[in-house]
Amino acid sequence: MRLFLTIGLWLCIVIPAQAQEIKVLESESRLPVPGVTIYNQTKTIMVITDFEGMASLNSFTDSEYLYFEDLLHKKLKIKKETIIANNHTVLLEAKIEGLDEIVISASKFEQNKRDIPQKIIGISAKEIQISNPQTSADLLESSGNVYIQKSQLGGGSPMIRGFSTNRLLLTVDGVRMNNAIFRSGNLQNVISIDPFTIQNTEITLGAGSVVYGSDAIGGVMSFYTKKPQVSYSDKLYLKANAVARYATANKEKTGHLDFNFGLKKWALLTSVSYSDFDDLRMGSHGPNDYLRPEYVVTNNGQDQIVSNDNPKLQVPTGYDQINLMQKVRFEPQENLSFDLGVTYTKTSDYPRYDRLIRYRGDDLRSAEWYYGPQQWFMGNLQMTKISSSSNLYDKIQTTLAYQNFKESRNDRDYRDVMKSMTEEAVDAVSFNADFEKLLSPKTELFYGVEYVYNKVKSIGKELNIETNETAPIVSRYPNGSTWQSMAAYTNIKFKPNHKFILQSGLRYNYILMHADFTENNQFLNLPFTETDLNFGALTGSAGISWLANDILQWRFNLSTAFRAPNIDDIGKVFDSEPGSVVVPNPDLKAEYAYGGELGLTLNFDDMVIFDVATYYTYLDQALVRRDYTLNGETEIMYNGELSNVQAIQNASDAKIYGFEAGVRLNLTNHLKLTSQYNVTGGKEEDADGSEVPARHVSPNFGNTHFIWQKNKFLVDAFAEYNSELSFYQLAPSEQEKDYMYALDDNGNPYAPSWYTLNLRTQYQITKAATLTASLENITDQRYKTYSSGIASPGRNLIISLSYSL
Repeated sequence: MRLFLTIGLWLCIVIPAQAQEIKVLESESRLPVPGVTIYNQTKTIMVITDFEGMASLNSFTDSEYLYFEDLLHKKLKIKKETIIANNHTVLLEAKIEGLDEIVISASKFEQNKRDIPQKIIGISAKEIQISNPQTSADLLESSGNVYIQKSQLGGGSPMIRGFSTNRLLLTVDGVRMNNAIFRSGNLQNVISIDPFTIQNTEITLGAGSVVYGSDAIGGVMSFYTKKPQVSYSDKLYLKANAVARYATANKEKTGHLDFNFGLKKWALLTSVSYSDFDDLRMGSHGPNDYLRPEYVVTNNGQDQIVSNDNPKLQVPTGYDQINLMQKVRFEPQENLSFDLGVTYTKTSDYPRYDRLIRYRGDDLRSAEWYYGPQQWFMGNLQMTKISSSSNLYDKIQTTLAYQNFKESRNDRDYRDVMKSMTEEAVDAVSFNADFEKLLSPKTELFYGVEYVYNKVKSIGKELNIETNETAPIVSRYPNGSTWQSMAAYTNIKFKPNHKFILQSGLRYNYILMHADFTENNQFLNLPFTETDLNFGALTGSAGISWLANDILQWRFNLSTAFRAPNIDDIGKVFDSEPGSVVVPNPDLKAEYAYGGELGLTLNFDDMVIFDVATYYTYLDQALVRRDYTLNGETEIMYNGELSNVQAIQNASDAKIYGFEAGVRLNLTNHLKLTSQYNVTGGKEEDADGSEVPARHVSPNFGNTHFIWQKNKFLVDAFAEYNSELSFYQLAPSEQEKDYMYALDDNGNPYAPSWYTLNLRTQYQITKAATLTASLENITDQRYKTYSSGIASPGRNLIISLSYSL
């Protein structure tokens, strides 16, 4: 009897206590929401949901109102007794408008998006999971504001507002990825970033030189990888995710696995991803010019051209890639944290498809043209400290990083026994110290310093495939070159009231470069042996954000930006196009951009949201490739071919302008429509002084999505579309690449318009398992994105299964 009384008493105590446990979920996805602050009206009691969205309400009385608040969801006010009656569950509604979003890239510290005078596009981890991109280039393309060019399957070169490659900046966890050999031609480095490790991506449209320095002329693409989560208790916090994916167009086979181990003050995050891609199949309906009727095979050292049994199969394009990441987080105090991150990615050899489809007469020009493994290693240590007593800062963040980049190029002409091979490596060290200080309730100061050091290793050799003998040849870059940048910046935000925000900043950069051409002079006979370039660059910006009322917001921004010449500009030797060779030029200066942007957002009660922007940029002293003389000669022998001499020069200017429009219609609680359209134009000065189309101005492009979501099911039916660029709208350098384009009725190359219809679905099978399936390019269109050597995928079924615990 005593035993039953004891059990009964225990149940009377424990059951009510357990009844105070609640779970906070997102209303649409039904996923747990961690980090939600729960407080009462007087804010005398406050609790926070854990990583499973759980919290205890024991400290609150049943009759009082509770408030639920975090950055990504609408604030909720509800009585505690109502929560208990609703099965101990609270549903939070995601914030619809992007203006409520918190962004980091504008100042390297958290700011409300509505305070920023520039347009910034955010892509969350949830959106990445739904879009299910094969590479980070595909992830950027899904934003609807970034145009992606591809020379081969293992690639993806972004274009933003008429600029691309080394006039755009890539950062990962605040560390600049651009290095001394980032080129003006198409860049593939973005594919080294693993989409599975990204927590969120921020795309700044327009100049970002004040905070980020050189190269940030057209925009900044900031990738923030996931951070290890500590448990904040003596209990181990363990979380794991596994993903398997298959795609039919290139027979993609991808696997991903990550683990998070969290202790009270320590946490570790380990991530591994591997992808294998076969040759890519193009669509069935479109220009026959894109078909691959034949290709070269080599058997026993003998080249021969064979017919392609399936001309829609782009042979060869396949490759594989592995991505590894290890992170460690240490929080010794609430106001102090250390984050160590180590990332390594490596591809296999991958063919440069656009070079393999060129002809010389009736035969294909190249027997081999492939990149060697693209490798990227980054180790970075970040310290973040918050202080309430310092006169210098309220928050400081320092980042020390080391990166190593490796790449190589290998090419051999059809039935030639000599293969040309170049190998490049860059060691990059950087240090950043960034500070945030609240000067008054209305004024906030951001400032910082930066140092970057790059050293380039470059070798060239040729291989006789019959004898296996090698001999040195001219290297792509002067071996041992160095590039340094030292900078200081300041940015101030003045907010006299909640409707008006002014932000203004200045940055000063000092650049130092050294290149020694002694090794290459035995092949080129340059009129100089070394060069040293030292110069300063000052940039600034000023902008306002004005919330006239609950419906209307204006953004206006003026900025200057610059790009300093790098080792690629002053020292590169390569065949830019058939019959031409680029040689070093030691007399270069920085190019400057001057631009303005005007944006307008209209929000009608979160039901209809319009976002439009127009912009103009003038690029002065633009670094472009032009005809050149070497020792008084306009032609030299290069790789056995008499070639026209060219060099990078400050020999042009450009005017870029455009218009962007986006709309979001929340038709019902479960159905919404989103659409984005981009119009870009631009002219640059040609060698004869005339104006010609700018090279990296993309065609008008956009997308439209109908998205239906209820409980565990999501359906996204969407279209992507792209306007035509006629022969006369192509830049002169593109007009010469007839092997890449369709031909019009006059036999001239042009970029046809195209569209695709697509369907994407996601279903949460269980709390742990989610199935994502997409059918892309349903009508099997055959098309190329502008300036791409490879045709885009035809009809493509993508199946992905993810499991979390």
